[in-house]
Amino acid sequence: MSDSRTPPARPATIRTVPMPADANANGDIFGGWVLAQMDIAGGVVAAERAKGRVATVAIDRMTFVRPISVGDVVSVYAEVVKVGRTSMTVKLETFVHRRDQAEAAHLLVTEGTFVYVALDQRKRPRPV
Repeated sequence: MSDSRTPPARPATIRTVPMPADANANGDIFGGWVLAQMDIAGGVVAAERAKGRVATVAIDRMTFVRPISVGDVVSVYAEVVKVGRTSMTVKLETFVHRRDQAEAAHLLVTEGTFVYVALDQRKRPRPV
């Protein structure tokens, strides 16, 4: 895994900025906060693909490459990479733009693979 990748050419699924309340005692953003942002982005693209409600059923892989700081602009890119009968695998990459850097460099900070299942009105798995 290389951390020198550039963000995908498509728009970010979500963009946000972490606040001081999202930081741990060392001043870095909690991993759980990052994971939540990635899950939101993954759920957006999975729900679009499923044309309805989805639920997260697994995180197959999650890698923290470097820390995120308060004030960084966080962009999460999500892409459905596999579709099964009721489930979808979503690749997620999170990049940041450091607010204290003049250049427009975007740095890879996390990546992962999440699995979502399509749900019917009774919250049971349904075909995608």
